[in-house]
Amino acid sequence: MSKDNNGSGFGKGLLVGAAIGLVIGILYAPKSGAETRAQLKQKATEAQAKADELIGEAKERAKRIIEEAKRTAAETKERA
Repeated sequence: MSKDNNGSGFGKGLLVGAAIGLVIGILYAPKSGAETRAQLKQKATEAQAKADELIGEAKERAKRIIEEAKRTAAETKERA
């Protein structure tokens, strides 16, 4: 189970690092303030959508794990 947690933490760290790099790159790009703000807003919206998608996937995975644990517990209880 610790392997899943490490992979999840790495994935989150990778996303955060990519987001920070993107923001820094946009801020140093030779564009007007209005263009930069519009681009930041667009990227923030995209990042929020991706985060929502990842959260939904994590919830579904958690539901499957919980259901499997319940089934295993019920089977173990029946055998005892």
